[in-house]
Amino acid sequence: MLFACLLSVGCLTARAQSLPLPLPPAVKPDPNAPSSASPEEPIINLLDREPEPLFSDTLVPYAPARSATTGIAEGLDQGALYLMAKLTPDSPPLNDGLIWRIYSETTNTDGRLQLVATSQGGDADFRLDPGTYLVHTAYGFAQATNRIVIGKEVQSKMLTLNAGGIKFGAALKDGEDLDDRIVSFDVYGREFDERGERDLIASNVKPGSIVRLSADTYHVVSRYGDVNAVIRADIQVLPGKLTEATIFHKAADITLKLVNERGGEAIANTTWSVLSPGGDIVVEATGAFPDFVLAEGEYEAIARNNGRTYLHTFEVLPGEDREVEVVTSMAELAGQQETVSSN
Repeated sequence: MLFACLLSVGCLTARAQSLPLPLPPAVKPDPNAPSSASPEEPIINLLDREPEPLFSDTLVPYAPARSATTGIAEGLDQGALYLMAKLTPDSPPLNDGLIWRIYSETTNTDGRLQLVATSQGGDADFRLDPGTYLVHTAYGFAQATNRIVIGKEVQSKMLTLNAGGIKFGAALKDGEDLDDRIVSFDVYGREFDERGERDLIASNVKPGSIVRLSADTYHVVSRYGDVNAVIRADIQVLPGKLTEATIFHKAADITLKLVNERGGEAIANTTWSVLSPGGDIVVEATGAFPDFVLAEGEYEAIARNNGRTYLHTFEVLPGEDREVEVVTSMAELAGQQETVSSN
């Protein structure tokens, strides 16, 4: 036992002798001595900074994730990037609805940017090899792309999207809600391209839907039905605001019937054409009960059945859905009267 203890002491002594001797303590500086060096720059607290547009240092602290197996910070050879976004400089960070995409700045063999990482929800953190990346942020149709250089340090960034939204609704002239009807909205940019076309941003948006957009003015086209009931409007989106836009349509749902007498049964296998007052074809169909939503105005219905043609002029009033009957006997009588008068 004594021999074992002596060996242990010898080992400890040999190990201590192999280490360098500690340096003597430094002389304490004289607090009254004049300073010859330039004063150090004060430390800036991120919490005291004003919000900056687009990419800026985030206003919240960030702690890198730790490995459950090693207990040390992951990615010692990588950089850590923590991202958050908000609608305006004064709004709180978004906690849902964001899509983050990280692209390498260099293109792949197909000439496209290589997608490195993605994240959905609110804030996001990434481990990235040192290099230059493009950070694409999407919140609905509001988007932003920023370039960032990653080293081996921890970076935290706040993105200001400068975005808002539109909530769409549709109604008739008298205020009757159209949300349960066949109504849709298309959202375009206001500017025209070299071909004279607007950039389509969102299509076939249903009433009650919220579309997230960058702050700007947009050209909105609302369609009630599939024919000519179309309303256009320019709508402004304000940053951090939800604009409720209700489009008022002047139209009605019209059902056409070819009958032998007023109130009679509809005749099958009828071919229809609806003309505008100028004689242009508005819509065509085949069947006993063709149904259309038509804009306010006057129209002429042409029904063709069994080799004969029947005409009827009718008017569409906003919100007055109805059946329009084309009576064969009355049409034939009118044709005979026109023949007599021409002779």
